[in-house]
Amino acid sequence: MRTLFRRILTLAGKYRGRIQAAVVCAFVESILSKLPIVLTFVALAGFYSQTLTAADCLQLGLALVGIVIVQIAVHYFCDRLQSAAGFMIFAEKRIALANHLRKLPMGYFTTGAIGKISAVLTNDMIFVEEVAMSVLGNMMSHVLSAVLLLAFMSWLDWRLGLVALAVTLLAIAISRGMNRLSLREGVVRQNQSEQLTDAVLSFAEGIGVIKSYNLLGAQSTALRDNFARSRDTQLAFEQKLTPWTRGLNLLYACGMAAIFALSVWLGQTGALSMAYLLGVLLFVFDIFGPLKAFYGEASRLTVMNAALDRIEAVLDEPTLADTGTQTLPADENLEVRFENVCFSYGAQRVLDDVSFTMQPNTMTALVGPSGGGKSTIANVLARFWDVDSGRITIGGIDSRALPLETLMAQISMVFQRVYLFQDTIYNNISMGKPDAGEEEVIAAAKKARCYDFIMALPDGFQTVVGEGGASLSGGEKQRISIARCILKDAPIVILDEATASVDLDNERHIQEAISELVRGKTLLVIAHRMATIRHASQILVIDGGRITERGTHEELMAQKGIYARFASGHALPE
Repeated sequence: MRTLFRRILTLAGKYRGRIQAAVVCAFVESILSKLPIVLTFVALAGFYSQTLTAADCLQLGLALVGIVIVQIAVHYFCDRLQSAAGFMIFAEKRIALANHLRKLPMGYFTTGAIGKISAVLTNDMIFVEEVAMSVLGNMMSHVLSAVLLLAFMSWLDWRLGLVALAVTLLAIAISRGMNRLSLREGVVRQNQSEQLTDAVLSFAEGIGVIKSYNLLGAQSTALRDNFARSRDTQLAFEQKLTPWTRGLNLLYACGMAAIFALSVWLGQTGALSMAYLLGVLLFVFDIFGPLKAFYGEASRLTVMNAALDRIEAVLDEPTLADTGTQTLPADENLEVRFENVCFSYGAQRVLDDVSFTMQPNTMTALVGPSGGGKSTIANVLARFWDVDSGRITIGGIDSRALPLETLMAQISMVFQRVYLFQDTIYNNISMGKPDAGEEEVIAAAKKARCYDFIMALPDGFQTVVGEGGASLSGGEKQRISIARCILKDAPIVILDEATASVDLDNERHIQEAISELVRGKTLLVIAHRMATIRHASQILVIDGGRITERGTHEELMAQKGIYARFASGHALPE
């Protein structure tokens, strides 16, 4: 409990004062919740001793009303403090997570981490902000109530206090084993939740492939099995906790019976007055109520602990270093150089001693067999990953010495697989330059040859495209992505198989759009169509992570090597 509370205070940051104030309110609420029983005890004692007057009854009644009103007010402020703190903390935590994800290497997103990120956002953070924050205040209230009741029993008679203390200590001993089990099983439950989220996302994203290969039944069975495992995990969690909770309930029952019997015996022997005996009988059935409620909610805390571990695990993923402070020369004609670059995915070497220069306002084409390292060259240039050795310079400055924001301002990328956000076409284009005016966005759309089909849509530029651009054709999405790059107007442009999977009509429009995009730019092209690369300033043949041939089209044809063999069929391998 103490460790978790410290974690919450650390997580709260500037809102920790709200959490601490909520704990104070919980303490006050605990006292107020027991005062009506104390007033009842006072009234019964006065009635039994025949000292209770009408004025006393009126004062006790008014005091009871006042206590209830104050308790309601304190509960309201306590709830507002802790619930509001939860929403405020995780509003900022989600932004922090988004900023953190921006700085992670792209390799993190290709290792099954999407399900983990989704589970953290949709399960873990929501659980902590909506449930666990309130539970913390309630549990503090339960602890303080238990202490007050224990103190009151000790005040009535030390033997009653001793029995109550013994039961409390036994409950703490039993709960330790229960909490260890709950912590272990809570991790299992949250991990299964992550696996289920990943399975649902994979099923939804791959539904087209699943249907086209008539695998709907098989994949549905796999998804149903995942749902079944989640059900079984939840049931197993509850079943493993049941013996512990049953044992605690039995302990509470025995404790209440022992206190009840002891108080009656003490009353009979005269050690406890009738007024005090009535007081015990008022408390006896509620004496372990706060303790019971506390450990009844303990399982939520263990799940909360597992949720916090998973949130922190994502936030602890190592990011690309963004400590660069250098600035680029004012000259926009910046030379790009790869100097003995090596890079590996894990233990697999993908680039091996790659060196070449891209002169300003020239086109460099990368060709070669699939898996040779062409896309990796583009990715390390954009610093989606950091190279293992060697360096990449822009304008003579190591790209790692530049702030990421500065580096990315120099580069535009057009991918073969275009992703558009579920937003308006206008907003998807203006991402290239968020402060652009409407005239600039429209001009970029015209240059990208997408203005006409946009205006033919029901809402024009305000048409909302489906997630990923699902409501548009591949060629239309490609042209919108090019419009975005045209608007950005970065000096370095990377084209990764931009026309590989579009029809001939769309290819003509896309080629015209690309011509507008690359005018006056330094261009890196990954392509397998001869028409795209024939006029490149230099062509690099990438095979096995190395540059095996380099030169212009004419020079490479004269070498009669790999490129010449590829070119003889007027197509290059993907």
